[in-house]
Amino acid sequence: MAQPQDVMRLDSFVRGQWTGSGEPAAEIHSAVTGDVVALATRSDLEMREILAYGRAVGGGNLRKLTFHQRAGLLKALADYLSQHKDRLYRLSFHAGCTRTDAMIDVDGGIGTLFSYAGKGRRELPNTKFLLDGAVEGLSKGGAFAGQHVVTSLRGVAVHINAFNFPCWGMLEKLAPALLAGVPVVTKPATITSYVAYELVRIITESKVLPEGALQFIVGSTGDLFDHLTCQDVVSFTGSADTSQKLQRHPAIARDAVRFIAERDSLNAAILAPDAVPGSPEFDLFIKEVAKEMTVKAGQKCTAIRRALAPAAQVDAVITALRERLGKVAVGNPESDKVRMGPLVGLGQRSDVLAHVAKLRSEAELVAGDPDNFALVDADARRGAFVPPLLLHCAKPMAATAVHEIEAFGPVSTVMGYDGLEQAIALTNRGGGSLVASIYSHDIAAATELAFGIGSFHGRVAIIDRDCASEHTGHGSPMPQMLHGGPGRAGGGEELGGVRSLQHYMQRTALQGSPRMLSGVTGRWFKGSPVLDGELHPFRYHYDDLEIGSSIPTTVRCLRTTDWTRFASSNRCSRERASRCG
Repeated sequence: MAQPQDVMRLDSFVRGQWTGSGEPAAEIHSAVTGDVVALATRSDLEMREILAYGRAVGGGNLRKLTFHQRAGLLKALADYLSQHKDRLYRLSFHAGCTRTDAMIDVDGGIGTLFSYAGKGRRELPNTKFLLDGAVEGLSKGGAFAGQHVVTSLRGVAVHINAFNFPCWGMLEKLAPALLAGVPVVTKPATITSYVAYELVRIITESKVLPEGALQFIVGSTGDLFDHLTCQDVVSFTGSADTSQKLQRHPAIARDAVRFIAERDSLNAAILAPDAVPGSPEFDLFIKEVAKEMTVKAGQKCTAIRRALAPAAQVDAVITALRERLGKVAVGNPESDKVRMGPLVGLGQRSDVLAHVAKLRSEAELVAGDPDNFALVDADARRGAFVPPLLLHCAKPMAATAVHEIEAFGPVSTVMGYDGLEQAIALTNRGGGSLVASIYSHDIAAATELAFGIGSFHGRVAIIDRDCASEHTGHGSPMPQMLHGGPGRAGGGEELGGVRSLQHYMQRTALQGSPRMLSGVTGRWFKGSPVLDGELHPFRYHYDDLEIGSSIPTTVRCLRTTDWTRFASSNRCSRERASRCG
């Protein structure tokens, strides 16, 4: 099997070393040219040993560190990746990414590491565990109390990632797991695994992470699930079918293994009645729908699949979208003229076109022709190209396919609604989604829509003229905010700042005497012994302070004149500071 000399051979990185038999198990083709760009090698990996190594070596090394030290690792890793990201950009072109697409994946992933590094230092204590909530008195006399604590699981985080974001998808899961003190075994989707492979190469070259903190599996996970325990976590991104299959694995049920799923989602964008043509909100709606159809060729879990507009505005919406989409140049993503590259592969193109055919049983194609479209510097017979395809469903309340079938590509369906109540009903027909966006400057309308659809969505973005210059977009999950959704979207949660650490940690109720709880947690409890200090508190070095230290003073009676004098002095000080700048 003759291959170009620059074809990559993809090995796994397990138990601290790269391993592979060198025999190809799968050919991976360029989405642009169809040429073979990588070979996933076959190797007989012992999944039981991989998990055991992660738990013992990786987990042991991470649990020795405090949250601040782990945050420092994330910061150092993000800095190193920033210096070597061009290697990832070059490979991303083969996956069909334009420069902008690659930036979302590569820089977005690195930015998530930076974000978690900052949050770890600012929002978490310099300890190895967390206190959760207030002290709870459990006895009349106060000799028995309780305190909730949160500690790192002693297992492995198994991350199974989708093909569309080989960098961001890996790093947005990696950051909270490592910050929580749990090692990771990550498995990329094979079709873009060459980008993920290069990312792990850079990570291992950096030597930032402690031994065992990260392992990488190319190809099948074999019997890995058979060896999971209650201390392990599985975080999955992909199709509903695969998610359901994995969730039904006997080990998941037997040991109640934590399973986080992010899967198919029929996200919606809602144009409110006040957002008429010519208004800033109408223009923002058109821009966002078109962008979500064409960025990453529509291969985003958060892309807009259904565009809802008041029935009276449907024609104007279709006209505006048709005009905007008609200007999108499709072709070789390395060309400066191109704004949308191909789908990730020929198989994905077949799937998208098959789903579009099903959607056309209920909707009319109003923009784009999959059989006749122009390409820039590319061959339609070799690449996985599909033009932006816009459909219109005239009777969305009676339809089913448009609310159930997701064509994972540059495809969206416009549908009209009569009144906000119907808009809410149509949006919720998606059965649970990652995100919905509302375009309105009317607070009353935005309020009714947001709370009407909130329980069916993990995130709701309200976009209007006031945030037009700074909003991050319908389809951009931010590390500070929750990413996930109920029902069809998988019922899981990722990101959301330090909230996501809870997936990798266990909350435990500690009970005991105030003295014991104070000593164990490092937090003074009422009823614990009080230590008399010998010096004024300002004369102590921080490291010399002890839990329970106090400074006994003589009793002094404060009078109204004392408070008046203090307030007057403080006011004068502020006035002097103001005058002096």
